[in-house]
Amino acid sequence: MGSSSTRICLAALVAIAALHAQDWVVFPHPGEGAREQLTRRLDEAGQRLLRERARSVAALRTREEAERRQRQVREKILRLIGGLPAERPPLNARDLGTVDRGDYRFEKIIYESLPGFYVPANVYTPARGRPPFPAILMPVGHSPGGKEGERETAVGLARKGFVVLKYDPVGQGERLQYYDPDLRASKVGGPTQEHSHANAPMMLIGDNLARYRIWDGMRGIDYLLTRKDVDPNRIGCTGCSGGGTLTTYIAALDERVKAAAPACYITSWEQLLEKLGPQDAEQTFPRFLVEGLDIADMVELFAPKPYLIASTIEDFFPLEGARQTFEEARKFYALFDARDRLEWFVGPGPHGVPLESREAVYEFFIRHLNNGEGDPREEPAELDPPENILCTQTGQVSDSLGGETLFTLNRKRGLALAAARPAVRTAEEVSALKTRLTQAVREVAGVRLGPGGAPPEIRVHRQAVRPDYTLQLVSFEVERGVSVTGLLFLPLAQGVKPAVLAVDRRPKETLAAGSDLESLVKAGNLVLLIQPRGTPEVPPPGVPNLVGDFALAFRAALIGESLPGIRTEDVLRAVDYLASRPDVDATRISGYGVGQPGVYLLHAAVVDDRIRRVVLERAPAAYRLALERPIHRHLYEIAVPGVLSRYDLDDLILALHPRPVRVINPVDLLERPLRLAEYRQLCATVFESSKRLGAPERVAVLYRGRQPLSRFFE
Repeated sequence: MGSSSTRICLAALVAIAALHAQDWVVFPHPGEGAREQLTRRLDEAGQRLLRERARSVAALRTREEAERRQRQVREKILRLIGGLPAERPPLNARDLGTVDRGDYRFEKIIYESLPGFYVPANVYTPARGRPPFPAILMPVGHSPGGKEGERETAVGLARKGFVVLKYDPVGQGERLQYYDPDLRASKVGGPTQEHSHANAPMMLIGDNLARYRIWDGMRGIDYLLTRKDVDPNRIGCTGCSGGGTLTTYIAALDERVKAAAPACYITSWEQLLEKLGPQDAEQTFPRFLVEGLDIADMVELFAPKPYLIASTIEDFFPLEGARQTFEEARKFYALFDARDRLEWFVGPGPHGVPLESREAVYEFFIRHLNNGEGDPREEPAELDPPENILCTQTGQVSDSLGGETLFTLNRKRGLALAAARPAVRTAEEVSALKTRLTQAVREVAGVRLGPGGAPPEIRVHRQAVRPDYTLQLVSFEVERGVSVTGLLFLPLAQGVKPAVLAVDRRPKETLAAGSDLESLVKAGNLVLLIQPRGTPEVPPPGVPNLVGDFALAFRAALIGESLPGIRTEDVLRAVDYLASRPDVDATRISGYGVGQPGVYLLHAAVVDDRIRRVVLERAPAAYRLALERPIHRHLYEIAVPGVLSRYDLDDLILALHPRPVRVINPVDLLERPLRLAEYRQLCATVFESSKRLGAPERVAVLYRGRQPLSRFFE
């Protein structure tokens, strides 16, 4: 095989003409697959960060130290979500009528949390008692019906003398962000898919969906404070699941909340990583763990005010994590002489708010916001049909009122970051650009490895001899215990050869059966094909979705890494291997990226000058397309948090000058073909710069058709 670094680990290799498809899979069982390897590595890194954080929190000894940490934590959380809007524009609240149910009433209102960003809500009010009443902001969980969910709690609190505001979160109830009026449903899926889909473009500009969800709740408090029947000094907050998440966030960041009771959310990241993994988009902030944070920090931000953690014994949010958070937060509260103000209630049953938990919440708020006056026992209530609580004529803001969406709001914030860059005019400007982007790729994408490292040892798992080449199934470790798998095409001709590194996520069994890579081998190239780390060797069964591998992407983001950064390192290590082979001309190594892996190849080529030519086929054209078009596919596979504040994909192409780049059949972020003229207009700065630098043909955008792949490497 022509390399002293190649280690054949099989007792014997039998050359055969063909093998079964499953013979081209290195990890045949899901429990030991490529995705599981990477997940384990990311989780281990996260657990190390959590242990470091736990030691720093345990070292707190005084109230002054605790208050200093509160200030630091608040600053970090606000920074990680992209901050909150600087101004509070008019709410323009609309009163759409009241329904009287005897011992309580509910009103239908719509307010604007931002101009034109409409929030339908119900306000439950007591039928008895003397105002002003204590008030409860009640964000809800991830139910498709939005404010329709958990109404028993709202009715129960209103009967006991509280004004309760329940509103539709974005992506739920009357606020679907991707509503199709013909289907009368979301184009992208349920609430979690709506949230995760909307969050991906926000991630590109350094924001998180949580900034908008928190702001909706804070503006809900603004609305409550406009009401004469609400006591501004007695505001509480409670919600379950996703509503428990928002209760946790809003209580941590809005000082007007005087008592908080999140239900079925509080756990710990130590337990989440071990048992459940990242959940909804707004529940996972990039860099959260590397910044030294955990869920307990948001509980501790509320100290010394009254706080009730409500859990259930069979919740999918790990109960052990709730215990860990409660015990740590009690010690934190003790630094304020307020240990007894933090409580924990565990109700029966699965995820939700059973009667026992609701009554615990009633008792908590009666005690802390209503001078202990009231009976926490719940009386049965008959709830209105869902259509009775709707606030819009059609049941959806989008076709009743129009206005802003998460997409349009993010587009406005992102346009300044994604503004067109001026053309590069000189070689010195190119050099400066490459230096800046190399640093940005390392800092933003989290690329830790550099080119020129010790070449990895290649393990050969299978081999087949074909008429013009030998085909090997190979793998190599990028880091301990985490392997990249691929195919090695070795021409039968002797001597030193050019090499092509191909990066492709398609199953190796498909490519081994016969692919256009053969034309490169027949043209005299040694070809190494790799599947990026974490890519399942066999596509998992199930219905394809638009969001993609959100959980893996956010596992990386939590610890300050990214999937593009991780997979860029795969490319760098593969180039190290190719450059070390005595039968490879290290001055003639080309890169070929297919689909989304073309993004990883581009990042690697900026860092590594040994990649002398780049060919991209069906690769995404630009990150900023996520600001221009609302629907995208598997954006988390290529998303880098905050990337558009530093660079876009065409900037990377520009920085490769004078190396040639061939862009074949480019696609948008929905993986639909772009017209060649459309691509040239989108990336006009690249073509204008190449012209000014005296190399107008350096970057070519081409349509392939049936032409052999080898033509684009000439």
